[in-house]
Amino acid sequence: MQPKDKLLLMEGDRAALEAALVRFKAMLAAATTPGTRIEALVYYSGHSDEQGLLLQKDRFGYRELRKALESLPADVRIAILDSCASGTLARQKGGVRRPAFMVDASSAVRGHAILTSSSEDEVSQESDRIGGSFFTHNLVSGLRGAADVSGDGRVTLHEAYQFAFHETLARTEETRAGAQHPAYDIELAGTGDLVMTDLRSTAAVLVLGDLVDGRLYVRDSQGRLVVELKKYAGRTTELGLQKGRYSVMRKVLDQTSQAEFELGEGGRTVLAASAFRAVQGELTAMRGGGPLPASLSSGAGVAEVAAAGSGHRSRFFNVGLFPGLQTNDLMNAGEPVDNHLSVSMGVSRMARLDGVAMALGANVATDKVDGLQLALGANVVRGDMSGTQLAVGGNWAHGKAEGIQAAIGLNVARSSGSLGQLAVGANVSGTSLVGAQLAVGGNWTAGNVDGVQGAVAFNHARDRMTGLQVAVGLNWAAEARGAQLSLVNVGGDVKGAQVGIVNVAGRMSGLQLGLVNVSRELESGVPVGLVSIARNGQFHVEAFGNDFNYANTAIKVGSRYLYTTLVLGMGTMEGARGPSHWSLGLGLGAHIPISERFFLDVDAVTNTLYGWNLSFEGDRHLHQLRLVAGFQVARNLAIIGGPTLNVLHDSNGEPVSNLSRLSNLDAGGVLLWPGVQVGLRI
Repeated sequence: MQPKDKLLLMEGDRAALEAALVRFKAMLAAATTPGTRIEALVYYSGHSDEQGLLLQKDRFGYRELRKALESLPADVRIAILDSCASGTLARQKGGVRRPAFMVDASSAVRGHAILTSSSEDEVSQESDRIGGSFFTHNLVSGLRGAADVSGDGRVTLHEAYQFAFHETLARTEETRAGAQHPAYDIELAGTGDLVMTDLRSTAAVLVLGDLVDGRLYVRDSQGRLVVELKKYAGRTTELGLQKGRYSVMRKVLDQTSQAEFELGEGGRTVLAASAFRAVQGELTAMRGGGPLPASLSSGAGVAEVAAAGSGHRSRFFNVGLFPGLQTNDLMNAGEPVDNHLSVSMGVSRMARLDGVAMALGANVATDKVDGLQLALGANVVRGDMSGTQLAVGGNWAHGKAEGIQAAIGLNVARSSGSLGQLAVGANVSGTSLVGAQLAVGGNWTAGNVDGVQGAVAFNHARDRMTGLQVAVGLNWAAEARGAQLSLVNVGGDVKGAQVGIVNVAGRMSGLQLGLVNVSRELESGVPVGLVSIARNGQFHVEAFGNDFNYANTAIKVGSRYLYTTLVLGMGTMEGARGPSHWSLGLGLGAHIPISERFFLDVDAVTNTLYGWNLSFEGDRHLHQLRLVAGFQVARNLAIIGGPTLNVLHDSNGEPVSNLSRLSNLDAGGVLLWPGVQVGLRI
């Protein structure tokens, strides 16, 4: 579908909807040519009741909507309503819910199809987990390929509806509002069914292997749920997605596993069952969550209770030297034990920590930490960490980390959440990070960064950085939404600022400030530096003469409006025979397009003069302010020329000789004069 074939209406009233339908009807009529098949799709998400769509303070009745749909000049008219009581539209003619309609491989079909998210007396429910409505989420998942039951690489209208119906019903049966039943009214005549999605023409395809089973949740690099489906072993399933990085969470009974992959443009990525790795599920908390009863916490000062649903023993206090020589193991025969306070001279180990653990060697928690781990050696959490890890050696959190990791050595969060990492050595985040990474060595994030990365050596964000990267050495981000400050800054898609000695961007929208600025595509960016190069910017070679040099060659590189110029010239002083000097100049300027053929260049250039068989050698400097007009004769040829203002002086205070025959204005040993230049540009 082309952008010109779409019409979007946001938060409109009745008049706006009527105007949009009139415009849409005109678009369909304009697209109609002999032999052309026209299909029209109308999607509505909003409020409604048993009588019609609720548009701000207005109502648009279902009968009016049906009449408007029937008037559209299209072979097939599809209406999808995701709103409460929208099933009334599907039953306007007094029909009842019917069995699935017949389909075949043909596409010679005419008529209309109305799909609604709920029946006439039901509300349409939304979910915070999926970030939208159950019906639309399941319909989109089906259209992406989850509904392709036949496995032919195409999703038909029938398949899409059946998938959305069963998934929506299954996911709402236990909600407070009760089960939600999508409805339909189909009147299609012909020899086939309507193909809604052709997976063979999508940007990229994910192939779920035949051994993959379970409920799958596919999320993009920003964590948005894009596809959800129940996958059965024994057949492959293809999903059409956009290119980019994704993660898949798989749940089979009480087991949870995860896989990560990247889709390229037009490519096919096969995800086998072996690609999934087990991950730590959400742990069950003790019921009540409060202090232990007095009957369990008095006496010898050691309380013990079984954590409900966890299979762990809970012991308030743990003392020991090493695993096997600690109260957790000596009193519980190796069973998992949760602690509130643990003290060890060597290595302490517990299942979960909800409090404080201190060790001269290391603290190891196999499940989860909610509290503080203090160690001279290392702190390790194989599950989630919510709290603080402080170590001289290093900190490791294998699951989701929310809190602070501070170390002289290394911090590692295998699956980060909201986190502050402070290290003398390095910080590593295995996925995305929300918070701050500060290190003397370097920071590395394998996903997105929403916050601050600060390091002496380098900062790295494999996906998107939103916030600030500050380093002495190098900043790198696949996408940057904010500022990069370092000697060298590298970004893919940059919207913000890059400030450093060398700045490199793929697509730049913002400010590049440095000695060298490079971008592949400069959209609305402003590069300021000695050398600024943009692939879609300027690169010109000029040959011209002026009143003091009879031959000059210049190179201009830069963005669409700003450039840097390097000028090499040769000339003869007044009274000299033959060439008397040569000059080398560097300048900054602005390019001003006037029309398709006319332009103006305004720049300031400083030239250093070098004499041949003369007394001066790089001591004399000529500063120019130039206004150059240009006329584009051909695509790669322009005539240029204009006035200049020149200032000549000697850095040692020696008298200077006149360079130009146009003027000789002596201002205390400094020569000033107006000049002119004329030449060609290619």
